[in-house]
Amino acid sequence: MPRTNFEQLLEAGVHFGHLKRKWNPKMAPYIFMEKNGIHIIDLHKTIVKIDEAASVLKQIAKSGRKVLFVATKKQAKDIVAENVAKTGMPYVTERWPGGMLTNFPTIRKAVKKMSQIDRMSTDGTFNNLSKRERLQITRQRAKLEKNLGSIADLSRLPAAIFVVDIQKEANAVREANRLNIPLIAMVDTCCDPTLVDFVIPANDDATKSIAYIVEVMCNAIQEGTEERKLEKDKEEKEDSAKSEGEEGREKNTRLRARKSKTEKVAAAKKEETAAKKEGAKGAETEVEVVAEAKAEE
Repeated sequence: MPRTNFEQLLEAGVHFGHLKRKWNPKMAPYIFMEKNGIHIIDLHKTIVKIDEAASVLKQIAKSGRKVLFVATKKQAKDIVAENVAKTGMPYVTERWPGGMLTNFPTIRKAVKKMSQIDRMSTDGTFNNLSKRERLQITRQRAKLEKNLGSIADLSRLPAAIFVVDIQKEANAVREANRLNIPLIAMVDTCCDPTLVDFVIPANDDATKSIAYIVEVMCNAIQEGTEERKLEKDKEEKEDSAKSEGEEGREKNTRLRARKSKTEKVAAAKKEETAAKKEGAKGAETEVEVVAEAKAEE
């Protein structure tokens, strides 16, 4: 079942492209027509591409990997931050830190610096600093939080990157292509779709259009996360049942061993009793024989 339909996309204004004079000829396959000097995007192709991108994001989330959302343009940053935060995925809505992907270890050091400052504030180290030093460290922490706070949980390179405007986020696109990280993006009629692995032809300027597509992508991620959780719960139950079965088998084995040991002890006692009886009977017979011999004398 498609994740969206023609009417919903039309209502969100996803079909509006850029002016004809600003178009990129490589976007021709995704353009339906021109009206009043503006290109109109073919929404039937958009529906197919949305389903394809959502399926990819769902599988990534199901595998437990991360998807990095990038949207620093004014009309997209708040929408992305609000929707993506619910999924637990990292996102960049402020300035793109140069070398964030290609120089990832350095970015991780900056994130660790935030953790160190937080530790200083809790273990009492702040109290030993002067007022000026505390102010400098606090400002440094605020700056790091603004630029890197949303990627604090990104411990390794993301499995994919979702970009709202590939012209605005040219640095992010360049770094992703350099590292061969799959790129999913909203691509307008003025952009080059060959830079993107999973193209979503759509209006990347309108707030409604951005909000609608980002919401669809986030829903796909949540579906993948929930399926992963269900699979984990199922595996835990199976492991628990398996361990209980093994414990039951071990218990039965112990009981059988104990029963066998008890039976052996009982059999040994029985044999011992029988031997005693036979010994007593033999002694009586011997006494009788001696008595008869004496009587004959």
